[in-house]
Amino acid sequence: MFIPLWMVWVIALIFVGAGLGSYAILDNNEGLYAEISREMLQSGDWRQWIIPHLNGLVYMEKPPLLYWLTALSFAVFGESEWAARLVPALSSLSCVGLILWFGGQLQRTQTARLAALMFVSGLGVTAMSRTLMFDMLLTCLLTASLMWAYFFVTLKERRALCYSYAFLALAVLAKGFVAGVLFCAVTGCFVMTQSSSVRKLLANVSQFFDKKAIGVFLLIALPWHVVASLIEPIFAWFYFINEHVLRFLGKREPHDYYAGAWWYYLPRMVIYLFPWSFLLAGIFFAKRVNQIHKPLQWFLSFAWIMPVLFFSNSSAKANYYLVAVMPLASFQLAILFEDRQYGGRWGRMLPGLLLTVLFCLLTGFVFSHPQEKLQSIRILGLSAQQFVSYGLICLSILAAAASWLAWRTAKIGILGYLLLPIATLFILLNILHVSDESTSTRPIADALMNEHAGKKIMLFQVFEDQSSLTFYLKRPVYIVESRSNDLFWGNKLHNNNIVLSASEFDAMTAAEPLAIVVMNRDIPLFKTKSYANTMKVARRFANASIFVN
Repeated sequence: MFIPLWMVWVIALIFVGAGLGSYAILDNNEGLYAEISREMLQSGDWRQWIIPHLNGLVYMEKPPLLYWLTALSFAVFGESEWAARLVPALSSLSCVGLILWFGGQLQRTQTARLAALMFVSGLGVTAMSRTLMFDMLLTCLLTASLMWAYFFVTLKERRALCYSYAFLALAVLAKGFVAGVLFCAVTGCFVMTQSSSVRKLLANVSQFFDKKAIGVFLLIALPWHVVASLIEPIFAWFYFINEHVLRFLGKREPHDYYAGAWWYYLPRMVIYLFPWSFLLAGIFFAKRVNQIHKPLQWFLSFAWIMPVLFFSNSSAKANYYLVAVMPLASFQLAILFEDRQYGGRWGRMLPGLLLTVLFCLLTGFVFSHPQEKLQSIRILGLSAQQFVSYGLICLSILAAAASWLAWRTAKIGILGYLLLPIATLFILLNILHVSDESTSTRPIADALMNEHAGKKIMLFQVFEDQSSLTFYLKRPVYIVESRSNDLFWGNKLHNNNIVLSASEFDAMTAAEPLAIVVMNRDIPLFKTKSYANTMKVARRFANASIFVN
């Protein structure tokens, strides 16, 4: 099966770039990081480029590389939705380039092209490529570091180690010392498989302590950590202990993360590489024709097994952590298929049949469980319930078509399954396009600017669930009786006029015009407050309401 290079890049650009700015900045993580980058750019204070700020308060939970790059994107392209997502999008495309380059170095060009298509069209990767978060940037830099480390171990080139450490230092600036832990876990296990004795193992490990390579790492990674420690005295304890050690142990304060079972990531591996993960069902119909190079086999296995084991043993779990293993996991998956001739006719066809059955079952479930909330949302002239139902029917037809194509022609082979992620992307983009009130505060921000201009804007207790509001208002907002986890330390470390007590807010309601945004789920609690007696509802939205005095 021949895959032209142009096809890889066209498909990659579609999955990463199509509709990148067609939906609003999402609340919670994306809103947080977009606002931090915006405040960094607008601050005019170099210290905020070292110690980031969120809603006007110190925010030291993460290193700054993503903020720096996103602020640069805002400076060049303006503070738009697509500019906010440009860094993860380019990081994803860089992963495609890395996969192609790695395959070329190994003389497995077609394998690399298939792996690149599997990677960039996988459901989880598609989502992370178009969402402003740290993990796609980390994935790109860590993957580059590991690839260069592989060539250092196998070819013994000092230059390769310097490149590896340079990318590792950037990965540390992207997501913290988890990058170093994952790098050591993968390369350490790989080096062990390449050492025939304890003496050889010690000699191989000692090569990683090259002075020039370590110097490159420190030159890139050290300055920010030193300057941050000088600007903010508590930074060293907070960043190294609270955000790394205590997070892993489940003792970080505040406890704002999900623990999960030890098998938490196993089903998510299937979802992240959907629909390609279903092709595993077909490889049992064919024997291996080619034998993979043993060192490469060990390296690729460790590159996804060790991070999954690490994340599984951590007390802090999240779906998006898994994207870090996808480039090299996709490469190993592509090798698995290619060396087994893509499973033969039956092996290529079976995944499509399984997916057809799955989508039919999901369609039946959606039809038999109508949701009143979905009836009021219109997508392309249909209710959301109808749109999802018809989308699932379409996916079941496409899965059957892909299965038939895989059976009929070996030339197209498994590439027919690209129809499924393309259709899935179209469905998801249309859902996001009409979900502003449920996923973002952009409609609320528009109402506040158009109908309540000049009033001080407040949020009741929670910031994260309405984090995009400050990005769209282009200024921080007051938080009344805050129970926000992301503003917890910023409020605790420094005196400020951003977080207001009940008495402070009560006094303000009598003195000046105010507008406060309250999550609908919190309205019963809000109405028990004494200051609520002076407020009335001005507008209601899907998830929140605006009250004014």
